Amino acid sequence: MPARSLTLNYVSYTDDAQLPADELMLLQQAREATRNAYAPYSHFQVGAALRLAGGQIVVGANQENASFPAGICAERVALSAVAAQYPGTIIQAMAISYQPAEGLSNHPISPCGICRQTLLEYELRQQQPIRLILGGFTGEIIVVPAVQLLLPFSFTPDDLSAKPAAPQKG
Repeated sequence: MPARSLTLNYVSYTDDAQLPADELMLLQQAREATRNAYAPYSHFQVGAALRLAGGQIVVGANQENASFPAGICAERVALSAVAAQYPGTIIQAMAISYQPAEGLSNHPISPCGICRQTLLEYELRQQQPIRLILGGFTGEIIVVPAVQLLLPFSFTPDDLSAKPAAPQKG
């Protein structure tokens, strides 16, 4: 059988000074959004900031709940706000940052699996990539040009209506 591979293309910046101004502003909004997190259990505050095609910025912060897993991640809080307040508006970019109660916020984190799937659905619906800007409060920043790059072999709406493949002949 032939071996195959996947490649993830992204840009890595060593710090804020290298990041383009519009992306730095969005990352700063995500950093500020961490203050709105309700994280009494994990003590891990996450903020997300979305830039819409009209220039609007929508933020979200994780919201935990004693009834696990009833909480919701910052990314999905922000996406839900966009769907409710700006239905049909194109999401151009999302920045994600975090602040742990203990330790440093000095490297990028990426969305969890549920958030990746949710982001992918938005990207597919709008038929345009959503640029992801991932960074802590200091250190390296990673920019991924499209959500779909973070979720290879994804399950999509097309799979719900896919017909089974015809049996192979002998």
